[in-house]
Amino acid sequence: MKKLILMGRSEVGKTTLTQALRGEEIHYYKTQDIHYYEAIIDTPGEYSQSRRLSKALALYTYEADVVGICVSAIEPYCLFPPNIAGQANREIIGIVTKGDLPGANVELADRWLRNCGCTHIFHTDAPKGEGIQEILDYLSVDIVKKKISEL
Repeated sequence: MKKLILMGRSEVGKTTLTQALRGEEIHYYKTQDIHYYEAIIDTPGEYSQSRRLSKALALYTYEADVVGICVSAIEPYCLFPPNIAGQANREIIGIVTKGDLPGANVELADRWLRNCGCTHIFHTDAPKGEGIQEILDYLSVDIVKKKISEL
């Protein structure tokens, strides 16, 4: 399985998504530092929100195969600039969270992630388990083999 690093602002749902991807019971806690698991790297939102701390995220991308940019469908703006994917030497995917909440604008979140340069966009509802299997399938080795065989 490819290793995924999750990035996004505070309270976007990265830790909840990490718990769902790992098959754990969902419970909220504030991520204070980088949590490094076998196939997932969960990062605190403050690292994405701070110019000083964002440099640490750049270093941690070297430990991952795929960078997951998480954007909440209820956010008033996108934290990430257009074409940020061009700055990474890893594949960048987009993950939309909280699309089921009142006032959610999934279409706008999709547009932000496309502008960032994400190659694939996934819609998730981690507490309900929606979209989790699609991400796991995408990260699995079997999908990589299938794509190579299609070439």
